Amino acid sequence: ALAGMLNSAEQAQNASNSAVGQMLDGSGDVHDAMIALQRAELTLQLTVQVRNKLVQAYQDIMRMPV
Repeated sequence: ALAGMLNSAEQAQNASNSAVGQMLDGSGDVHDAMIALQRAELTLQLTVQVRNKLVQAYQDIMRMPV
């Protein structure tokens, strides 16, 4: 599941780079580029938060007495 989220974040980043490139060429819209940038940022934030929760859960499990 985490690998899927990482792939999704990478695809969103690539889409935002493409949208910004099109905006700079004049073939794309500023709004589309901003939406793609925000989508990439939110996807990355979600991925980081899920990773943080997984690390926290692992640390909590490791601290449990046996």
